[in-house]
Amino acid sequence: MEKDFNQNKDDGDDTAKPAGKGRLRLVFKIGLFLLILPILLLGIYKVPFVHPVSTLMLKDQLLLQTIERQWIDIDNISPHLVNAVMMSEDGQFCSHSGVDWHQMSLVVKDAVNGEPARGASTITMQTAKNLFLWNGRSYFRKALELPLSMATDIVLSKKRVMEIYLNIAEWGPGIYGVEAASQHYFKRSASKLTLQQASLLAVTLPNPAVRNPTKPSRGMVRTANIVQNRAKKAGPYVTCVR
Repeated sequence: MEKDFNQNKDDGDDTAKPAGKGRLRLVFKIGLFLLILPILLLGIYKVPFVHPVSTLMLKDQLLLQTIERQWIDIDNISPHLVNAVMMSEDGQFCSHSGVDWHQMSLVVKDAVNGEPARGASTITMQTAKNLFLWNGRSYFRKALELPLSMATDIVLSKKRVMEIYLNIAEWGPGIYGVEAASQHYFKRSASKLTLQQASLLAVTLPNPAVRNPTKPSRGMVRTANIVQNRAKKAGPYVTCVR
């Protein structure tokens, strides 16, 4: 009897082990798929007529919320807007490889010294985040954002990255992309934006939930004027999108 009992016990253990290994293999396969998926999608996003959507747009659609979005090719967007956004968000966009490591090192130094955090997200990093990740300030999300940004810079041209960014960035609750923003706030196409309007839209991007380019605060106007002056001299910095 004792021998039979032990044998049955061993048989049960043998059954459990393959089941556990099967679950681990499944988790590994899912993890590998999630790692490969962004690269596959980036390959698809290289195609000019493909119009990517952001994870935030997908969330709003799943929640049946109304969104405004009209895709516009970068060649049809006012150069004022492209220049203003680059000078406001990422002046070194054409020269870095998706991540501005100099700015990133300054952020790490500030964190170590206990100083207030500064922004170091490049346009490429924001594009990768909008395409594949979620909003938030967790270190885990930032750790995922860095390799995704470098992969985005490798797979897509600078011009295509900028085009996608301008078409998926949020400019207000449910307002995605510069064409929808331009129509919503200024009743004109993004191709017709003035430098002042473009600068106000550019400085709205860091906090579109509370900033309104048609009702700017004094701080917004002051920042927009700085961006406007920089945009006038942006020629050498924006060659990669021309």
